[in-house]
Formats: sequence, structure tokens, C-alpha cells
Amino acid sequence: MFGNWLKTSILMAGIIALFGVVGGLIGGQQGMLLALVFGGAMNVFSYWFSDKMVLRMYNAQEVDEASSPYLYNMVRELAGRASLPMPRVYIIHEDQPNAFATGRNPDNAAVAATTGILQMLSARELRGVMAHELAHVQHRDILISTISATLAGAISALANFAMFFGGRDEEGRPANPIASIAVALLAPLAASLIQMAISRAREFEADRGGAQISGDPNALADALLKIDAFARGIPMPTAEAHPETGQMMIMNPLSGRGLAGLFSTHPATEERVARLRSLATR
Repeated sequence: MFGNWLKTSILMAGIIALFGVVGGLIGGQQGMLLALVFGGAMNVFSYWFSDKMVLRMYNAQEVDEASSPYLYNMVRELAGRASLPMPRVYIIHEDQPNAFATGRNPDNAAVAATTGILQMLSARELRGVMAHELAHVQHRDILISTISATLAGAISALANFAMFFGGRDEEGRPANPIASIAVALLAPLAASLIQMAISRAREFEADRGGAQISGDPNALADALLKIDAFARGIPMPTAEAHPETGQMMIMNPLSGRGLAGLFSTHPATEERVARLRSLATR
């Protein structure tokens, strides 16, 4: 838990420093001050509202026992097994099978599943997936995961900030070469920040924790194989438009084309399945 708090603090401090440096290069002292204010405001916003922002981005609809008893009761049973507070439960109307968890802490957590995953998986397999997401809540991965996604998106806003202060010449080209360089580098930099903040080991740990919560490692292994087989052929437009959120999903939702491939933070499915199978034999 302390490690995730440390990573989060370093990431937020790094964002403020980055904004200040780029703002100073482009707009001098005034630009630096404006960028620092913006960076600080983004940090505050990200801590308190990043989960709501991501859920709204995916048009997630909150459900309860009356509107979705199948999913809601499953999450409630698993949360009880994990000794966790009952999280909010959401459904995302996307064909791609996927799921994620978000929130500041276990008391303010939410889990979301796509309609695709609800239709594709058996009850046993879906139970394994939701146990995996609750393991992320239990391990307190959700804060750094959600904040890093929001702040990576803020770096794109910094690129627009650079273009605004850089101005354009009579032919519409960027007049400030520093602004041009910033725009070219900021997207890969956002991806690098995600890679540094989000360890692939966390997925292995969530798989292991999910297997313990559900008591059925093979259920999650079977689910991962099925999701991997179908997710690649079913696009998720929101994830493609906001690739920084892809690391939140149980399976990489991105096609891998262009810059989206830089945001891949998931280990190979085959290795995840092999580890789960080995847990089942112990």
C-alpha cells in the first residue's frame, strides 16, 4: 500500500514539475506560473474526481440489486469474501469483453463490466474476473491506476497549451519550434509515465488475489483465454480514443496500432494463465 502511495506522490509531483518546465520554456515566467497552477489543479481534480471522469468517459451506468441482480449479487458475495466494503457497480455498453476497477480507496471503489463480457462469459468465469478486479481494490492499485490515466490525458492538454502559447505563422505552421517539439514528444512521454507508474507485476498479483477471493484459479484462467480470443477482434472506440485508460482493464483493449501500442501495460495472457493453472494444482 505504501508503495502505491509513494508512486502516486512521485507521479503527481512529476506532473507539476513537467508543466512548470514546459510552461517556462514556452511562455517565460508567466507561462510557467500558469502551467504550475494548471498542473496543481489537475492533481487535485485527479485525486478526487478521476474515477468519476473515467466512468463518465465510458458512459458507465450504475446498477443495483434491482436493475442488475446477477452482477450486483455476484460482486456483493465476492466483496464479502474479500472483507471489502461493497463497491459501486457499473455496466458499460460495449461489445468488447472487458472490466476494470477504479476509485480512491476501498471505501470509494467502483467496478465496471462491459455488456460484452456479461454475455460472453459463464457465471463461473465472470466471477473470476470480478474477483480479479476486487483484488485490485484490495491491493489499493486503483488510485495510482486511475490517477495515472487522468494525468496522462492532462499531458495532452499540455501539448495544446504549448501550441496556444507558441502561436502560428502566416501559413498556419507552429511559430515556436519548442512548441512543435513538445507536441511531438508529449504523447510518448505520457505513455512512458504510465509504464513507470503501472507495473505489469500488479496484474499477476491481482490474478493471484482474485484466485484466492473466488477460490477458483481455473475460472479466471478460462476467462482470460476467452477474453483474449475475442477482445482483439472487437474494437472499443473509447479506449482507442483515450489509450491512457487501457491499463485499467483486465485485458489490453487497444488495437496496438500507432501510439496506442505504447500504452500496453499488460503481461502476456499465456503467462498469466500458466501462473493461474499452477495455483490450481497446489
